[in-house]
Amino acid sequence: MDRLEGIKIFVRVVESGSFSAVARELGTGQPAISKQVAALEEHLGAQLLVRTSRSLSLTEAGRDFYESAVRLISDFEAAESRIGSGQASPSGVVRVSAAPGFSHRYVVPKLPSFRARFPKVVVEMLASERTSNLVEEGIDLAIRNGPLSDSSLVARKIGESAVVAVASAEYLERRGEPTRPGDIDGHDGVIFVSQNGPRPWTFATRAGVISYQAAASFRSNDGEEQRAAVLAGLGITQAPHWLFAADIRAGTVRRILRDCEPAKIPISAVRPASRRQPSKVAVFVDFLAELLADEET
Repeated sequence: MDRLEGIKIFVRVVESGSFSAVARELGTGQPAISKQVAALEEHLGAQLLVRTSRSLSLTEAGRDFYESAVRLISDFEAAESRIGSGQASPSGVVRVSAAPGFSHRYVVPKLPSFRARFPKVVVEMLASERTSNLVEEGIDLAIRNGPLSDSSLVARKIGESAVVAVASAEYLERRGEPTRPGDIDGHDGVIFVSQNGPRPWTFATRAGVISYQAAASFRSNDGEEQRAAVLAGLGITQAPHWLFAADIRAGTVRRILRDCEPAKIPISAVRPASRRQPSKVAVFVDFLAELLADEET
């Protein structure tokens, strides 16, 4: 058994809480991962994990060994980076959760430049509008828009986005352009539906920030469908600027009610606080921050 590889696999199993998640990450079968951990336990002469049909937990010996293993791997990766004037390259799979529209428009098209710099890192994008459970799903990193409330996550702000009201040029020519939030009454709304229900629009006025629930002509829990509905002339929507940036530049979509736009929202890269940050994740977060610094979001 490659002892270091076995230790790395053990650490990933603990951090993800799942043999199957690590197997997916490494492109192998779950029995192979279980065999590696069992071989490590046999070598150490101690049980590290308690396995049930639904969960994993550390034994006392396992908890002690995990803490030492994390330090060992961190020291090893730091040493690798120092050797050869820091030329050692990060490697492995980075599993990233992001909204489909953000992934399609901002991340995937720029991956060739990331790949050129870090050819040993494989990015696995998990596109979803829902808020993923990073630990249970074995996700290394999530890109999230807006305020964060989960204190179990370590967050780094990598950018920010304006929140814009938009409609297609064709729709506005046909129905007229609202000049204040109250003018939205009588217009059709394309509404994003989150896990908590239809998302209200917010506007900044002299009286303060107001919340507005527009009448819907179409609702969806997918940003790309929201965009498609606006392009089809189904109505007005409010969304992060990045979703419609290309359409606004092309003139097919117009940004309206600009004097009433709410404050920009943060774009954050988040990871579990209980999990160390490998170099492969650190370089990808740096790449995202560079990417958003060069984009109008």
